[in-house]
Amino acid sequence: MFGALLRFYRERAGLTQEVLGRHIGFSKSQVAMVERGERPPKGSFASLSDETLDAQGALLVAATHFRIDHLPRWPAEYAEEEARAAALHTYANHVVPGLLQTEAYARAVFNCNYCPPLDDEEVEVQVATRLARQQLFHRKPAPVLSFILELVVLTRPLGGPEVLKGQLQHVLDIARMRNVEIQVMSSDRQTHAGLAGPMILLETDELRQLAYVEGQGSGYFVSEQPDVGNLFGKYGILRSQALTPEQSVELIERVARGL
Repeated sequence: MFGALLRFYRERAGLTQEVLGRHIGFSKSQVAMVERGERPPKGSFASLSDETLDAQGALLVAATHFRIDHLPRWPAEYAEEEARAAALHTYANHVVPGLLQTEAYARAVFNCNYCPPLDDEEVEVQVATRLARQQLFHRKPAPVLSFILELVVLTRPLGGPEVLKGQLQHVLDIARMRNVEIQVMSSDRQTHAGLAGPMILLETDELRQLAYVEGQGSGYFVSEQPDVGNLFGKYGILRSQALTPEQSVELIERVARGL
């Protein structure tokens, strides 16, 4: 709630996250994390923000009642944006994206979460949540979806060869949908636009561009220019560097036959 209030007053004042950060002595990323509820407003953050944004004490009152709750692995804000996205583009370099995962593969992924390990009940909740997101494929109007997968994603046998084979067959089934394109990035490229890591790009139903970048146990939105534009630009280059959808299907079929 504090983050929502901060964003309200910041946008009312016509300030970007970066500009607000400069005024109060915090970085743009720190402001963004507070707005998303991923970190509390520490030190003078609340008082300086209240003064800068002319919130008349509202942010100070909110800060006195601040309480840290459990943070979901996939923030609710991202899940909402994903569910209603007009287009979604994903680059993955270490694991099959959640939207493409089978139940068995997803369970294997969550069983690899060692620090701290998840108990059986937590694994099942995470798997069910992940599978529920896949309703996106059957939504009307259908969104435009694309995926670029590094070859290692398709050969790493998480859960064992049979689980991987079932996962590859599922990817092939999804690739046949008319609103989906799946491309594989060959491992022998000498140039590569995605070396900075995985990313998810969204175009909202209001035709607004967003990016979501996830790391070790956390993630963040990128919504301001030129950053979001640069990520869309990188993804466009990745699509040109990857195998065509037709070549990619042939390669996935060969990998599946070899299991």
